[in-house]
Amino acid sequence: MLKIFYGEMDEVCYGPIWFKYSYELDWFQDAFVQQMLVSVDKSRYITGGVIESPVLGPIPPEKLSGGLQTLIMIYEMPQKIFDATSCGANCAKWLLEIGKKQDVTVNLRYYMPLDSLAPFEIEIVNAAKVVRSAEEFVLTSLEYL
Repeated sequence: MLKIFYGEMDEVCYGPIWFKYSYELDWFQDAFVQQMLVSVDKSRYITGGVIESPVLGPIPPEKLSGGLQTLIMIYEMPQKIFDATSCGANCAKWLLEIGKKQDVTVNLRYYMPLDSLAPFEIEIVNAAKVVRSAEEFVLTSLEYL
């Protein structure tokens, strides 16, 4: 399940920094990571450390967007809490997909538009409440932003 904590939080990890020093090339062979890569950055994995970007051409993983780097870290290191504030609206559905695969907690400091992706189950940690509808999500989230 996806769990969201809104606001300042101790010991939260910043995805792009963790990615830079922690990613492993074999992560890009995972079909789920490849789907996120295509969806978020409109890029595709070629081989080894080469990703084909429609804008930048062949790039190394370090040049991926901060949002995608954070999504990959959330997926690959679900035991850590990452600041998902670097994730834009194009990452929203992927946070939910990761939450369907495993329990993850993220920190957010803005309102990410997940409500259009309902129905879902998201725990708002601040409220100790699981929300299942767009209305519940919006009302509960706005209390903490």
